[in-house]
Amino acid sequence: MNIATPTLPASSALPAIDPAAGARGLYIGGHWVRPAGRQSIPVVDPSSGAVLADVPDATIEDAKAAVDAAAAAARGWRATPPRRRSEILSRCFELMTARTEELAHLISLENGKALRDARGEVAYAAEFFRWNAEEAVRIRGEFTLSPTGANHIVVDYEPIGICVLITPWNFPAAMATRKIAPALAAGCTVVLKPASETPLTAYALAALYEEAGVPPGVVNVLTTTTPGPVTAAMLADPRVRKLSFTGSTQIGRVLLAEAARHVLSCSMELGGNAPLIVFDDADLDVAVEGAMLAKMRNAGEACTAANRIYAQAGIYDRFAEALTARMSALKVGPGTDASTECGPMITPAAVGKIERLVDDAVSRGATLLCGGRRPEGAGFFYPPTVLSKVPHDAAMAHEEIFGPVAALARFETEDEAVAFANATEYGLAAYVFTQDLARGLRVARRIDTGMVGLNRGLVSDPAAPFGGTKQSGLGREGGAHGVLEFLEAKYIATRL
Repeated sequence: MNIATPTLPASSALPAIDPAAGARGLYIGGHWVRPAGRQSIPVVDPSSGAVLADVPDATIEDAKAAVDAAAAAARGWRATPPRRRSEILSRCFELMTARTEELAHLISLENGKALRDARGEVAYAAEFFRWNAEEAVRIRGEFTLSPTGANHIVVDYEPIGICVLITPWNFPAAMATRKIAPALAAGCTVVLKPASETPLTAYALAALYEEAGVPPGVVNVLTTTTPGPVTAAMLADPRVRKLSFTGSTQIGRVLLAEAARHVLSCSMELGGNAPLIVFDDADLDVAVEGAMLAKMRNAGEACTAANRIYAQAGIYDRFAEALTARMSALKVGPGTDASTECGPMITPAAVGKIERLVDDAVSRGATLLCGGRRPEGAGFFYPPTVLSKVPHDAAMAHEEIFGPVAALARFETEDEAVAFANATEYGLAAYVFTQDLARGLRVARRIDTGMVGLNRGLVSDPAAPFGGTKQSGLGREGGAHGVLEFLEAKYIATRL
């Protein structure tokens, strides 16, 4: 397998991006704060291992200052008319859309994401502002007569309060806007803690929000290498009323325990172990295309990625052959190279985990159809890999692979496929391919997940509720459900 040299391509089509522009400092109360003499956090290009820039390492005192700023802005933002909030969110959408190339390039630099995927992320991330701009003016209350006729029931929806938002590295723009946009639409102020691996995008977007008219203190952004104490300090502040977290189930459990000490509302989008089921009657081309999208979006570094691929006995061999051909043909290289189809992994540790899972599966009897070996050279690369006959006791059948590895297994009956799909503590997403619509809907309902892609490999949509069951989380993001996560219902009993 040939891997392109991990250097930035000399192309006039790429925007001139200075990564340090997203590293001006912590963003607190509308100001850029970079304390002198403070330890900094290096931001590394996964394509080469080179340091792009460094950002400040926030302390507990910085976190308290961010909450203070959010509290100072809370009353004014809450009182801002919904139409004005909507206009500001619309302007955020317009600015993000106008600067797609710059933002996509920045994402590719710090995340390693293929440029085409980064462009898709920017479009997806911006859409949360457009959707929630429309939701901001449609937050409706209720007015009914009580069943006894003794009084009227008035229900009003109010902003929940200051929100702490914690986002992961794999979608540095979309995971932030999926939380910030509905929070602002609801009238809340926020403190965002992005992942320290990919903070430049979050800071660049903070400047964009300011340009769009978001008042100082409504959005605050800080990065830290001590997320436990910093987050705990914010959650302990009685003015903070909401925690929204996207990340691993392991960390989610820790945060839920911390939030429980202060009785905070929590939204949790946690880990996944998505099954992808291909029935004998599936359209082979549609199934392969869907599997490529479900598996290789962001090089497999997605919580919704197809982690376990089950093909029925009658189509298994043809599906495996076609998928292997597609996977082995992908071009691996730096994310900023416009021709790259699979970029690097986020860290050397991520590559090591993938190697461990692949080696474990092969040692248990899986057959390697393509890939499977880390290449020489700079950067944190792992090749697109297909494994056939992966046994159910393999580690990758139970752990998120979070990489470009397709793990195939065979099934015979519908009941067996459903049993395999549900044999996990996770329940985020699943994918089903069949030309029998009745069976597709039946299986979709039997699988215990929050989302199902039926004959398609992409489920994410700003207009739809995103979230999982079991150990994959609590609450929903996106759609009409998303803004409700940042609202409290107030009931008023009255007689007219």
